[in-house]
Amino acid sequence: MLSPQTINPSLERQVAIRGESLLRRSDSSAWVCYVESGRVALGVMEGDAMEHQLGVVVGPCWLEATSAVLNLPNALDAMAETEVCLRRVPLAEFRRSLSEMPKPAQAVLHDVAMAHRQQTELAVSRMAKDAEARCAEWLLRNAQVDVEGVMTVQLQQRKRAIAAQLNIAPETLSRVLRHLREHSLISGTGRALNLMDPTGLRSLAGI
Repeated sequence: MLSPQTINPSLERQVAIRGESLLRRSDSSAWVCYVESGRVALGVMEGDAMEHQLGVVVGPCWLEATSAVLNLPNALDAMAETEVCLRRVPLAEFRRSLSEMPKPAQAVLHDVAMAHRQQTELAVSRMAKDAEARCAEWLLRNAQVDVEGVMTVQLQQRKRAIAAQLNIAPETLSRVLRHLREHSLISGTGRALNLMDPTGLRSLAGI
């Protein structure tokens, strides 16, 4: 099992007090945290408070190691709910240890991390974004570029199913799509929607 001691036996134990921020969403950390003991809240923070809590982890465990495996910025904020004892492993050392694993194990770890990351991003999107932002992000993610270079989304599911994915009511989805048409961000009706202003949609989605 990969542990801080196997990566670097000389790492010092650190103590975080209750309420201390351990990770910030969208930051690229220079280390990977291993929680030896204590409870850590995960979610989306506003200022110094956990505004939308997604879950809790209790040590011993790695904290948001998925981002380190994929070499991506943090997907979540993390805050100590109790006193937390931890060790911070330099990111370069952590990734070097991963590279020493057998290739099949690396492939499985990468696939699991990618699936976890996608689930986390979806959960954060549902918590932190309003209906219009979620809808704009969904349209961008599902768009295909046609032969004329226009970004188009083919609605292969019923609106009720799409609304369920976005955690909104079908009536809200219809209202949002109507609003996006009125502001010339999208066009089209029925099963095909054209993204007329992808830049505007990205701004609305916050991506």
